[in-house]
Amino acid sequence: MSGSLLEMEKEVLEEGREWTRRRLEERLQKAADAIPAVCERSGLVLKRQQRTSFTLTTVTGPVRIEAIRGYSSKSASWHCPVREQWGLAKWARLSPEFEQRLAHTAAATGSFEKAAELSRRWDSAISDDAIHALVQRIAERNEVVNLPAPPPPKAHEPAFSLVIMIDGWMVRQRGAHWGHGPGPPALERVDWKEVKSAIVYRLEDRAANASGRGMLIEKNVLAVPPDTDVVDLGAAIHALAMRSGMARAKEVFVVADGAIWIWNLIEDRFAQATKTLDFYHGSEHLWSLAHHLYPQSKEQAAAWVSPLLHQLRHNPDHCLIDTLEELLATNPADPAVNREVTYFQNHRDHLNYANLAARNAPIGSGSMESTCSQFQNRLKRRGQFWSPSGLAHMLAVDVACKNDTLHFFWN
Repeated sequence: MSGSLLEMEKEVLEEGREWTRRRLEERLQKAADAIPAVCERSGLVLKRQQRTSFTLTTVTGPVRIEAIRGYSSKSASWHCPVREQWGLAKWARLSPEFEQRLAHTAAATGSFEKAAELSRRWDSAISDDAIHALVQRIAERNEVVNLPAPPPPKAHEPAFSLVIMIDGWMVRQRGAHWGHGPGPPALERVDWKEVKSAIVYRLEDRAANASGRGMLIEKNVLAVPPDTDVVDLGAAIHALAMRSGMARAKEVFVVADGAIWIWNLIEDRFAQATKTLDFYHGSEHLWSLAHHLYPQSKEQAAAWVSPLLHQLRHNPDHCLIDTLEELLATNPADPAVNREVTYFQNHRDHLNYANLAARNAPIGSGSMESTCSQFQNRLKRRGQFWSPSGLAHMLAVDVACKNDTLHFFWN
């Protein structure tokens, strides 16, 4: 036997692929022959029956299936019972497993072109346009997919707490003057939009890898297209939290930055939760105030802010707010001081970092920031300018992949 290791491996893989393709074709044909030629809706035998064939592209290659096609006098239309029972659209040419793999690849890679390139490397050649159209078809099913109810809790389910984090991130959409040639700089070629997102996980699912880096064993994510009403977003996050066991949680923690829309949502949907302002976000506000007070000296700004950061992180008695209110008393006409003091006063009950840290609860939204970064790695790459529908389609598939719920789209 001659040939390099690479050549021999490729030959055996191809032999196995062809064997599997034939086996699949035989099994599908046997299943198709067993399906009666009746109208699925009325149950009546189809008239004017004729034998036809169609080809499906599968993971192992193309398979050809012969099936009965007939006319239903009840619906006054032609039917192919095999396609209908298998859940195949009238002109569908891809198998469900192949579609799922392509959808995952499209979500995991940076573009439809990259997804097509990978599919060719796996000997499943398909064009990027076909993958693009597939994502659109799958996303449209998202409107009618009902996820099954989560399994009932175990009889002796360990106590757990639930964590909810909410944030938004920006993405580029095509503006009103997208595609216009050179002209005035005022042309709106790009329209920046905010994608509102959330993650939900159990506190007990936090862990660390071998290097000590934090990680989540399991989480559920949510992201909605730009311009989605915040009321609808709140309902979606609440539903996700309920699926994650919020009704049984001993405590619910909500962590977010200072965006007003987020805190309105929290008060509307999670008023009884333990609410926390993201520590890093609060620190940014203190640093902003420090640079305002000492614009000429970074050293003086750092010296002023350091004890306040310590108070914010470690003192549970709101000494920080007392200190800031004293600063405001000596600078009553300074709008920047007034703005920052008001900011921390509004979040007085969301700054219990020492207590939260002692209970191993999160004081920052790093997990949410990581999730936003993962979304942006697919949807905010260089040169990507989305149409509203294209963004919504890819976002729906990406969310389903991250939550491992994509397979329900083929129910």
